[in-house]
Amino acid sequence: MTWTQHIIRLNPRPRGIHLITDEIVAATPEIGELSVGLAHIFIQHTSASLAINENADPSVRTDVRSWLDVAVPEDWSAWTHTDEGPDDMPSHVKSILTGSFLQLPISNGRLALGTWQGVYLCEHRDRAGGRRVVVTLQGVTR
Repeated sequence: MTWTQHIIRLNPRPRGIHLITDEIVAATPEIGELSVGLAHIFIQHTSASLAINENADPSVRTDVRSWLDVAVPEDWSAWTHTDEGPDDMPSHVKSILTGSFLQLPISNGRLALGTWQGVYLCEHRDRAGGRRVVVTLQGVTR
């Protein structure tokens, strides 16, 4: 059984849902050495999140962002935490709804995602900085 951990620094992105599967895989070459295992992916921020969803049609990402923006509006009069602007508190709620970590199986040196699945960075801020993601791998080597 082997354990490895990486901190991946993602470049700043605009508000939206961004496919990051290739970045995760490129930054963790040890995945290719595992016959069976787990990848735990954790984002170290409270105004961005992670998700798994369809990776084939970009309109899915657009629709997810649109739904989140309608479900958690910036102009809700009940928000009290607005120190960093109108997208501050809504970004925290969106992060709670979508989650801060993923746990993915590894099979035969690859993330065992479904045919149309990808790992998303859900960026909930208009002008966020870069994001840090901690990827912890555990598994049995080939």
